[in-house]
Amino acid sequence: QDQARLRRGDLAIAAVAGASAATAATLMLGLSGWFLAGAALAGTAGPLAVQAFNYLLPSAGLRGFAILRTAGRYGERLFAHRAALQALAALRPALFAGLAATPAPEALALSSGEASARLVQDVDAVETLFVRRSSPWVAAGAAIAAVVTSALASPLAGCAFLIGAALQIVLLRHLGARLGTSPATQQLASTGRLKAVLGAYASATAELRCFNLTDRAIEAVMSHDADLSLAVRRRRDAEAALDLLEALMSAATLVCVAGLATRAGLPLAALATLSAFAGLEGLGGLVRAARERGGAEAAITRLDAIVSEPSSGRPNAAPSGELRLEGLRLPPGDRVALIGPSGGGKTTLLESLLGLRRAPPGRLAVDGQFLEDAPLGWARPLFAYAPQDARLLTGTVADNLRLGAPEASDADLWAALEEARLDARVRRLPQGLGGWIGDGGEILSGGERRRLSLARALLRPAPWLLLDEPTEGLDAQTEAAVVDALEAHLARTGQGLILVSHRPAPLRLVTRRIAIDAAQPSEARYTT
Repeated sequence: QDQARLRRGDLAIAAVAGASAATAATLMLGLSGWFLAGAALAGTAGPLAVQAFNYLLPSAGLRGFAILRTAGRYGERLFAHRAALQALAALRPALFAGLAATPAPEALALSSGEASARLVQDVDAVETLFVRRSSPWVAAGAAIAAVVTSALASPLAGCAFLIGAALQIVLLRHLGARLGTSPATQQLASTGRLKAVLGAYASATAELRCFNLTDRAIEAVMSHDADLSLAVRRRRDAEAALDLLEALMSAATLVCVAGLATRAGLPLAALATLSAFAGLEGLGGLVRAARERGGAEAAITRLDAIVSEPSSGRPNAAPSGELRLEGLRLPPGDRVALIGPSGGGKTTLLESLLGLRRAPPGRLAVDGQFLEDAPLGWARPLFAYAPQDARLLTGTVADNLRLGAPEASDADLWAALEEARLDARVRRLPQGLGGWIGDGGEILSGGERRRLSLARALLRPAPWLLLDEPTEGLDAQTEAAVVDALEAHLARTGQGLILVSHRPAPLRLVTRRIAIDAAQPSEARYTT
């Protein structure tokens, strides 16, 4: 609705142009019927009748209505689509930002297929809704023209058209919304599930082949495809039934109009019948809009839940960088390691610092404020993060590095790669920093992906560096080189470090250790 208000100028022009086009089309078809019938009668009446028949004015009228119809249709499509495209240009970035800012529990529950469905199918439904906003005005223009021209033959014919059109609008709009909502919603949901399962299996093709599970994966995909096909078929069945009902009601209305107009003579009867036919054609857009309304409203509801997500107020003062973790004060520049058994909650604490999940009560504070009482992500500007599971964009090396520092120069990128001991590998790529690394970095090894993620974190100018298993998967020589480079980086920048690692080599970077155990979260132990 906000986008509709912003584009109301274009939408108003589209409505006026559409109504003009529908009115001209109705009058043109009615006039052509009268003209043809009158010319035929004049021709059968003899040469004198032909000489007396005025064909210049009807011909001029037909040409004028044709020009108006063409201009109106062009204007309607131009301004309606411009409004729709401008709305989508604003909506898609807002939607993507809303998805990116979704709290972790909701974001983790949202599959990639569902996210894709919202970005594509839901937005497309909104586009269709925008384009069809002029349909009530189009229907009104066509109906008024049809009533007036039918009434020239017989007032009863005009009333018959009006009653038939009203019944058609009321009944078909009601049935369209009722029968079309559920299949349209099921189709959108099935599309999202199919995309999700395709994405999941596509990223695990090697494992599927190794464990001989390809056939089972295909069966799972085809099962979701069958669900989507069933939803599409149900929607098409509903549309076919509504089309049949619309055709029957239109035929009944035309028969009534033609029967009541016959007493006025053939030319006026042709005028009334063809005008009624064109008028009923003008109602079609309104009926189709009603069919699509249910799916579009469901799409708008899902989009509003993301785009209009209320943002909680942030504290006025930006965080300065002093942390308190498990009761231990960490001044800026401090270096600590979180140690403990796997699954003990070390990664969870890092993600809580970043606002990727809700902070546990009483365990994490920034500038004296406990994070469970602060908005999610309030302290995020303090941290540069290299996660344990390095996720890379499908793109180039530079694309991935500049996520941490969008304004970084090429020289900065090479310096970060050198600190991560990945510069030699990148120089071997055909285009260096512009080298394509494949889907999710598939051309790189696991250790190389981890080091690219580390280089990305080193580029970010933040007071604290959060590293989760930064040397996992590296050989001893490369690990030693990376640790030495990190030592030099920390000394040069003065950044603080919070490290999670089970390997002894990176632990020499820290001065203190905090033992974390999920079984006893309140009993953190400190060592130096």
